[in-house]
Amino acid sequence: MGFFNKIKKEKSKDEKVEKTIERISIFDTDYPIDKSNWFQVFSACLGQVIAIQEACAEQVVKNQNWNVDFRLGTLTFGKDVYPMQFIGSEANSNQSWLWAWENINGFDQRILQVAHELKAIGEEWNLEPLMIPRFKLDDTFNGHNLSIVACGILKNHYCYYRGPHDHGAVFMAFSDVPETVFAPVNAEKFASIVIDCIQNYHIDHQIFVESFLMWNNTKYDWQDQQIVAHFSTDIIIVFEQVHEFMRISSIKNIKPEIS
Repeated sequence: MGFFNKIKKEKSKDEKVEKTIERISIFDTDYPIDKSNWFQVFSACLGQVIAIQEACAEQVVKNQNWNVDFRLGTLTFGKDVYPMQFIGSEANSNQSWLWAWENINGFDQRILQVAHELKAIGEEWNLEPLMIPRFKLDDTFNGHNLSIVACGILKNHYCYYRGPHDHGAVFMAFSDVPETVFAPVNAEKFASIVIDCIQNYHIDHQIFVESFLMWNNTKYDWQDQQIVAHFSTDIIIVFEQVHEFMRISSIKNIKPEIS
């Protein structure tokens, strides 16, 4: 997600303070990730975007009714209005995905800026799924997974939302949400997201964990085949070699000694 600047923390009901936190994207480091490889890129994006989406659901969406105005470029939850960018759409009729930059509906270019940026990144990285305008939906390529990568590689603060309709669904990126949506997660939340993701997604476990820790500003060390992540209490993530991949075999926390 690039570098995040000011994370706001509530000090009281009437007073807020800002703390500058550097948010590191794995794509801006010398980490050996193949940007042309969808499997690796998706693995790198997943943890941070799931954390953001869960916080957004709790703090912004809150099970409220939604409405999108493509003319104004806005997405509304209840009475709250956010600037929206159109990512793409799923069609039920032929089970296909269409990137918004193809723009068959003639939408104003102002709501397609993110879509065009994604296409440009795809061309720069030679990441084929970002360059093909339309393709069939499956477990790997669907609106949620494509939006996860979209929000994970863009430099700005974006959440995404799936808006269902009679003929499919539209996927939209939106911004100007509270900065707390992008705040680092604690050890318990981190472990919960890791366990959920490795159970439900086909990912490179090592890239997934290290990218998530980088984004979360959590320092960590490798010790043999395990990562020790330094939260307020350390978490140990143990890996095992399975063919050419490192797979998580266990996660445990180290309770601090009481003197």
